[in-house]
Order: sequence, then C-alpha cells, then structure tokens
Amino acid sequence: MENENRVLKRTFGMREAVTITVGTVVGVGLFTTGANVVGMMGSAVIIATFVAMLISIYPALLYAEMGAALPYAGGTYKYASLGIGRPFGMLAGWNFIISLVSVTSGEALAFSFYFKTFLGALGFEVPGGATSDIIIACVAVLIFLLCSVRGVEITGRLQNGFMFFFWGVAIIWFLLMIPNVGLSNFVRLPSYVDFSAGGFIGSVALIWWCFAGFETCCAMGEEIKYPHINIPRALFLAPFIVFAVNALFQWFLVGIVPTGELEAISVASAPYAEAMTIAGILGFPLIMLAAGVAFGGDFSTLNSSISVPPRYLFTMARDGAMPKIFAKVHPKYQTPYVAIITLGILTLLLIATGSMIYIASLSLFADLFYYVIGIIACGFLRSRKPDLERPYKAPLIQIGVPISAIIYIIMMTQLDREALLTGVIWCAVGLVIFFICQAKYGKQGDEGLAMRIIAHEEPPAEEKAKMDKEFAIWRAIVAIAVIIAILIYVIPFVF
Repeated sequence: MENENRVLKRTFGMREAVTITVGTVVGVGLFTTGANVVGMMGSAVIIATFVAMLISIYPALLYAEMGAALPYAGGTYKYASLGIGRPFGMLAGWNFIISLVSVTSGEALAFSFYFKTFLGALGFEVPGGATSDIIIACVAVLIFLLCSVRGVEITGRLQNGFMFFFWGVAIIWFLLMIPNVGLSNFVRLPSYVDFSAGGFIGSVALIWWCFAGFETCCAMGEEIKYPHINIPRALFLAPFIVFAVNALFQWFLVGIVPTGELEAISVASAPYAEAMTIAGILGFPLIMLAAGVAFGGDFSTLNSSISVPPRYLFTMARDGAMPKIFAKVHPKYQTPYVAIITLGILTLLLIATGSMIYIASLSLFADLFYYVIGIIACGFLRSRKPDLERPYKAPLIQIGVPISAIIYIIMMTQLDREALLTGVIWCAVGLVIFFICQAKYGKQGDEGLAMRIIAHEEPPAEEKAKMDKEFAIWRAIVAIAVIIAILIYVIPFVF
C-alpha cells in the first residue's frame, strides 16, 4: 500500500485516551485566562465554571457516539465530511488545527512564565524579559516536536508521567495552601463583578476555553485500542475531570488573595505565581507550584497539543483535501512527520508574537466554530447514515444538537473583532487550499482502508474485565473529586 495511505498504529488504551485529552485541556486556560477570570469574578467563578462544564457534557456525548462509530485520525474533520460535506469537514479540521496550534503557542509561553518563576524562587533570575520568554517557549516546542516525530509510544508514556506528576504536585500544593486560605474571601465578592448577561456569558466563554479540547482523543482515533469502548469512556470522564481540576485550583486562588487585591489577578501573565506573591507565600510552596505547572500541566499540554493537530492534517491530506505531502508517514516511527514539522513551524511563528491575549482569542474562535460544525455533523450522520454501527448512541439528539449549537454560537458573539477577523481569514485561506487540492486530486476514497479503520475488534474476555475494572476506578475517583470541588465552595458559607 502506498506510504500516504497507511493506517496509523493502535497503541493507546483508555488511560492514555484520558490523559491525552485532559492534558490538552488542563494547561494554558487554567493557568492563564481561566485564572484571570477569578480576578474578575471572585468566588462566583465557580458558577461560570459549573456552567462551562454543563455546556461541555452533551457535546462530549455526541463525540463519544461519533468517535466510537468512526475512529479515524482527524475526528471532527471526518465526522463533518461524512455528515455534512467535505467543505464543512475541511473547515472543521482547519479550525481544529489552528485552535490547538494556538493552544500550543500559548502553553509554551505560559511554560516560560512559570519556568522563570521556578528559577526565580530558587534564586536564579533569567535576563531578557519578553525575548527570553519567546526563546524558552521555542526550545520547549522543539523538544516536544522531536518526541512527537519519534512515535506515539513515547508520547503516551510522557503524557502519563506528566499528568500524574502534575496531580501529585497539585495535591502537595493544596495541602501547603490550606493554612493560608481565608474563608471570608469566599463570602465577599469584588464590587466590580459584572453579572449582566453579556458580562456573564463573556466570563463563561473564557472559562469554557479551559474545557475546549474535551474530545481530543477522537483526533487520535486510529491510534486507540478498542476505540468503540475506550473513546466513549474517555469522553464520559473528561468534562468532569476538567471541572474538578479547575474548580479546585480556582478555590485556592480565591482563598489566598484578599478580595480587595483580586483585580491584579485579572491581568497577570502568571496568575497563580502573582497570587502567591501578593499573599506573601514564597519559598517552597512557590517552587512546588511553579514546578507542577511548568513540568506537569504545561508539559502535558505541550506534549498532547503538538501530537494531535498533525493527525487532522494527515487525514485531510490522505483524503485529498490538503496537499498530499502532509500524508507522508515516517518509515521507521509510523508518524505523520511532515504534518508534525509543518505545524511546529506555524507554532513557532505564533510564539514569536508574544501575545497571549491574541493567541487565546484566535483559539477561542476556532474552538467554538469547529464545535458548532461537529455538533451539527452528529445530527446529520444520524439521518444520512442510519445503518452505521454505533456502539454508543447519545440520547435526545433531536433536542440536544440544536440547543448545543445555539449555545456555542451565542458564545461566539462575545469574541473581539480581531479574533473574528483572523478566524475568517484563516477559514478563507483553508477553503482556497481545499478547492485547489480537490481540483488536483479529485474526490479521494479508499473503502478498503476505511473499513479496516472502523472495524470493531473486541478485546479478549480477560482484557475486557481489566478494562471494566479500570474504568470503574476512574469513575469513582472522578465522582469523588467533583463532589469535593463543589462542597469546598459551600463550606465558607456554613462556617
């Protein structure tokens, strides 16, 4: 079979599907713009975070259905192409790519902020200001690009290590912070909190960016073992894990910063480090925070967000929607190395802007746009491909699809003009490339390849039992974490 039509290697289990997904999400949003919203809303941030989780759950179920039935590399691109049409599929994939490239760029800059904080806490000051931020960010990206080219086994092992390191350090940091939490900070809101409809929707949209990417494992559908089982399970867990992590970190941010000084957090580049400085909490706790964020949260997002978008570009090129060169697979590592390197270069260019606000705005537009397409695609797939084998089916799709799409469109109305203009230009460029490729290659198709990708291989009974046990453990731990994350916001009002 031609090199460009090779199927990717199935390596990941449910654990990797979860950590790749959550690792993409828990990072730049949580430690930058998501934390800035704490400075805008105080303890009321839990309401916006809870709403952001609610509007993520049903779309995650739609992706669970599509990912289980169509476990292709490229996720939304394939779903929209099959359900609505190839131009819409291209737009979905094209926006997913720029969204995660933006996340990678923002995450790399966030890493540089917290890495410099880490070194500063150890007594080493890094000169160079914004220039050093860009250099550190670029070096980090280059390292992860090399890892991504060398194969998904390395990516998976690194991801598990980064995520569990992050959670381990987070628990220690939580314990260190408890004595510094002022419960009175939760019962008093800053006087400037904007509870108008527009203000609240805008805050929810910024917090929702911390959830965007909850379907990341779908983009690596061809590399997940038993995808008809593992993809839905990962998506059942992801929104709740992201909620618990965000709510817990936000609680400590509110608790350690006096209400009168919260406004400074709303514009900070490294809000958690800024909060600890305001609270006078330095030394070992600051070292732990910076290490956990930089080498756990930031690294996990860089690792996954560099690995995932090339799978979209690879699949689009394999289908003839993008230049064929992006469908080349490395002869040794079986990775789409040309796509990985190309998007790596685009990432470095975005890092060079040095603007976290611009990067976040561009990513938010792309996220919302491709989710709207993906949500609608699920409804069209139900009507156009009723005989497609669906190991999982989302409930109430006739109601859930339009409501979810409308909610996401409403959030798009809160974007600034710069983000909207950049997003429109990006879409226009993508469409031009798509129609040129379609004229050159025609409508590509390889039914034999497609059938081998979506064939649902069942695990042996013993392995299935282990998978069920692992999922039950994950489900119990996540449920406990969500309950704790909600209760700790209630405690200050009781005592």
